[in-house]
Amino acid sequence: MTPRELLGVADVPGGEPLRLFRRDGDFMIVLDRNELMSTRMSGSEVALGTMTCDRLAGRPSPHLLIGGYGMGFTLRAVLCRLGPQARVTVAELVPGIIEWARGPMAALTDGCLDDPRVTLAIGDVGDAIRAAPRGYDAILLDVDNGPDGLTRAANDGLYSARGLDEARNALRPGGVLAIWSAGPDPAFAKRLARAGFTVDEVRVRARDDGKGGGKGATHVIWFAVPR
Repeated sequence: MTPRELLGVADVPGGEPLRLFRRDGDFMIVLDRNELMSTRMSGSEVALGTMTCDRLAGRPSPHLLIGGYGMGFTLRAVLCRLGPQARVTVAELVPGIIEWARGPMAALTDGCLDDPRVTLAIGDVGDAIRAAPRGYDAILLDVDNGPDGLTRAANDGLYSARGLDEARNALRPGGVLAIWSAGPDPAFAKRLARAGFTVDEVRVRARDDGKGGGKGATHVIWFAVPR
């Protein structure tokens, strides 16, 4: 097997550093010994974008907030579905992630960060949520391994009762809060409901086979709409 090549290390405010590896044509972002994301396992990140856009059908100029750029799969999926009048704000806490996107992963990024519909905000997505009451038609959160805050403990605040209340206040009427998770979390699903959301829990495969199916691990996306 071809050994992994370390391409870079990125500091995470309040957390352990991330490392970017490449093996052959595949990229992997790793925290300690945990592979957080890779180009081989992008199906659920794509689904986060496409399924959210499906739920916004008919809105001529929606404004979406994406929390966590990652490898850009969700952003690119959203841009493919949205029209020219849409706006997408991407909040990325780790500047090194964007440096990788514009550097060793530039071919994968494919110019999506330079799309005129996109605004990049380096900082905590929680700040972007609190700064825009009724500002978004959808908020897409993929900032960690899910509600358990693996990357940094401060991420737990996004999934707390207060964080969910702030997200609900930032959504326009009929807006969607979409949250990605590596696995199910029944307690969190109940917390969403207690926070005043109608919740649709969808399970998707980590790898998309391009035919509506897939393989690999099963991830979870919660689509929550304020009641």
